[in-house]
Amino acid sequence: MLIVANPTSGGYDPRRLERIMTYLRNAECTVDLHLTSHAGEIESLAADPLLALDVLAIAGGDGSVNEALTGFQRNDAPPDLAVIPAGTANVLAHELGLPRRPLAIARSILAHRTRPLHFGLANGHPFVLMASAGFDAEVVHGVPLSLKRKLGKLAYVLTALRIGFTRRSSEMQVDVDGQTLSGKLVVATNGRFYGGPFVLCPDASVTTEGLHVLVLQKDDPVSALRFGLALMLGRVHKARGVTVMAFRKARVLAGFPVAVQIDGDPFGTTPLDLEPAATGYSVVVP
Repeated sequence: MLIVANPTSGGYDPRRLERIMTYLRNAECTVDLHLTSHAGEIESLAADPLLALDVLAIAGGDGSVNEALTGFQRNDAPPDLAVIPAGTANVLAHELGLPRRPLAIARSILAHRTRPLHFGLANGHPFVLMASAGFDAEVVHGVPLSLKRKLGKLAYVLTALRIGFTRRSSEMQVDVDGQTLSGKLVVATNGRFYGGPFVLCPDASVTTEGLHVLVLQKDDPVSALRFGLALMLGRVHKARGVTVMAFRKARVLAGFPVAVQIDGDPFGTTPLDLEPAATGYSVVVP
């Protein structure tokens, strides 16, 4: 197997990785470590048709996993994927119930239990967790990388406060399987969680087929507060002014370009076409 890690990320911990590799090697697993040096390197590695591996392990956050999936799309025989949570955001770790202790991670990889990892497509680009347009995407676009590396999740909070007082929201139209909805925040989700351990859609799962879309009708301060409280209580799918529904194809349009993010990274602006990918990949689970 090959472990790929970004040495400049805030979650990079060489001692933790060394302990994991020691456990694996003691169990007679052949394991190497590759440290990336530039953006897009994980995607290139994952796309390599000569990648002769049983397991490609990504030691990073959700954005790093997204890179691997993007590369797998160009690989006719991709290896199984393992995730070692190590980034600013690790929503996928919550989705899969992944362990965080080195010995537990190594044992999980050695057991090599897999499940299908399904994902969605946003304008043809994969997303394993979510694609969204609106305020949260504006925050993702606006957070400085240096602040993110220094403060982690707190950088998003500070950026949200800064943007929240000056932003101009836009009404978006969402065409969902022939039905038209309107709202200020649109989130297409492939899983249950949003922003960490908060339940957005209890009926969704990254290991089963299908996408859901959430549309928030208003994003004024009162509506945003109500949405936030409902999210923390795990009841956002029942909150007033919120619509959550399963879908096969959706298109998001706006009067002027609205910021879009996928899996916690900037992804241009609307319009946005959303659909499930035709096939999934194997991911190691506990």
